[in-house]
Amino acid sequence: MAHKNKSNWSPYTARRKAAGKGPAAGKAGEKPAHTQDGSRHKRAAQTYSFGEADDRIYDVFRNHDFGDYPHAKRQQLTRFYELLMANQNEQNFTRLLNIRDIAIKHFIDSLIVTKHTKLLFPLLDMGTGPGFPGIPLKIHFPDDKIILAEGVQRRVEFLKHVRDSLSLKNLPIIGRNVNQEMFYPVNGVITRAVEDASNTLGNVINCLQTGGEVVLMKGPNCTPEIQPALDKWGEYFELKADVAYEIPKSPHERRLLIFKKIKAAPLPDFEQLDLDWEKEFGRETE
Repeated sequence: MAHKNKSNWSPYTARRKAAGKGPAAGKAGEKPAHTQDGSRHKRAAQTYSFGEADDRIYDVFRNHDFGDYPHAKRQQLTRFYELLMANQNEQNFTRLLNIRDIAIKHFIDSLIVTKHTKLLFPLLDMGTGPGFPGIPLKIHFPDDKIILAEGVQRRVEFLKHVRDSLSLKNLPIIGRNVNQEMFYPVNGVITRAVEDASNTLGNVINCLQTGGEVVLMKGPNCTPEIQPALDKWGEYFELKADVAYEIPKSPHERRLLIFKKIKAAPLPDFEQLDLDWEKEFGRETE
């Protein structure tokens, strides 16, 4: 049985709290909707037919140096957009509702990683949410194995729906959070979550094979995360690359932190893990 790793610390959340900032407020005049779990969010103001959505995504790709992206793969991304918007009003999967923002900040942001590093497969998308970057990468690499890991059940069900609707093969979906108790063997891990780099390395240390790589999709201000991660995990990981770039013809700055696993970690104390589980959740009854 899986459970959330409650020790994870997010530098983004910490900075927001320190600055006294809460969730982003909506624009004047926008009425948030209620989701099934009682949370509030904005509804998609406008959705498009497949043909018009495909044309608009093509225009965005062309204007941001992705004009040569294969037609058939772009159309799969358009179908993914349709599925995302069709479920947005009830499920609140994304804060991005404008098709241009989705094309830039979800699709191009996911795909541009392939221009800056060679991904290793099987590839685990850790904390994929509604499928980023995993679904665009799967569309881009249809024959390679990509595993989507997500701990929120409603997102897991959506991911399965996307997989079936787009006929995506070799795409296992794991309904759990990734932590040190996960031993699913992979050669690569990718995530664009805001989790601290040190936490991510610790959480994947037993599923990532020696020689494998962790690709962290970060914002430009992630430098303070690097040395603490190496101080804690430097025996097992080395920083292979630190790549700064921008989404073409946009103000959006990004960085890739790529850590290579150089040594196998000792297996955890399973007896202690069982005791910790029992302490927190109680003993299961037969």
